[in-house]
Amino acid sequence: MLWDRNHKSNDVIDERGAGGTSAAGVGGVGILFWLMSRFGLPGLVLGGIVLGAVYFLSPASGDPQALRSEDPSAVAADDEPARFVGFVLDDVQSTWERIFAERGKRYSPAKLVLFSEATRSGCGVGSAQVGPFYCPNDRRVYIDLSFYRELARRFGAPGDFAQAYVIAHEVGHHVQTLIGDRESGRSMVRGRERENAASIQKELQADCYAGVWAHSTEQRKVLQAGDVEEGLRAAAAVGDDTLQRETQGRVSPETWTHGSSEQRVAWFKRGYTSGAMDACEPR
Repeated sequence: MLWDRNHKSNDVIDERGAGGTSAAGVGGVGILFWLMSRFGLPGLVLGGIVLGAVYFLSPASGDPQALRSEDPSAVAADDEPARFVGFVLDDVQSTWERIFAERGKRYSPAKLVLFSEATRSGCGVGSAQVGPFYCPNDRRVYIDLSFYRELARRFGAPGDFAQAYVIAHEVGHHVQTLIGDRESGRSMVRGRERENAASIQKELQADCYAGVWAHSTEQRKVLQAGDVEEGLRAAAAVGDDTLQRETQGRVSPETWTHGSSEQRVAWFKRGYTSGAMDACEPR
């Protein structure tokens, strides 16, 4: 993927090495994994790798905004992984700004928070074990960059475009928030089968939105050989069936909240081949 290594994003907040927040210190990890196993919450999968939106994680006291510096200069000039994240974030959001403008709407950008091990968000305390997530309460994407190592080594989805897909998927949840297509967090734990189906549809739509962005990168000659294949491998790697097979040794479709690998690839392709937001609507 072609990108500007001198790019500096004003929407990345770097919290790495700032002392962090101990999820265990507020009962976060215990509560978090109990919720994951009990309710199959959207955006949460036992065993490590996750992509999605979260509505609440664990209790958090105090003002989460007071815990972080929003000075984008905290990302060092020689920190290439963080610079890449900032470039992709801005590229994805500029695409959605254009799409929204074409529809007579205004796109309000999300912030992206880089953290290590744990962080406090508007949805509670998030752990690196949760993986990347989007919090609709504060309209921010959160990611511990160690996730990318696990995605490459454990699930066989290396490459910069695989990493870009992750960001584009999370921004897809922000797009859903902006167009008002969200449900409250507490409603997601009622009627498990019905809510799981709704969660899967939202996750697949976010994959499709990631594909819409990928289409725009091809049109702008940003893509390089093999990039789309990297994105497809990443989409397949985070399918519920693949994750369950890896972490549990068995597949339980009744607990899915994100969709199968086949579904996730298909919806990414739907956005990529059409380049149209409307193609991501349920049929």
